[in-house]
Amino acid sequence: MEKRKHLSIRMDTELHDKLQYIAEYEGRSMSRQVLYLITTCIREFEKEHGPISLEDPS
Repeated sequence: MEKRKHLSIRMDTELHDKLQYIAEYEGRSMSRQVLYLITTCIREFEKEHGPISLEDPS
């Protein structure tokens, strides 16, 4: 079974409202929009720097 983590973030009202607007425009919930943005960021990082290894190097 896949384990999920919870992330709570604080943001000002204007940032929240703009993110909510974009999420609705894209047909996503706010949570799904944040996950989309995180995934896009990781994909771009790995494209430039190579895959991120999560294995313990010891």
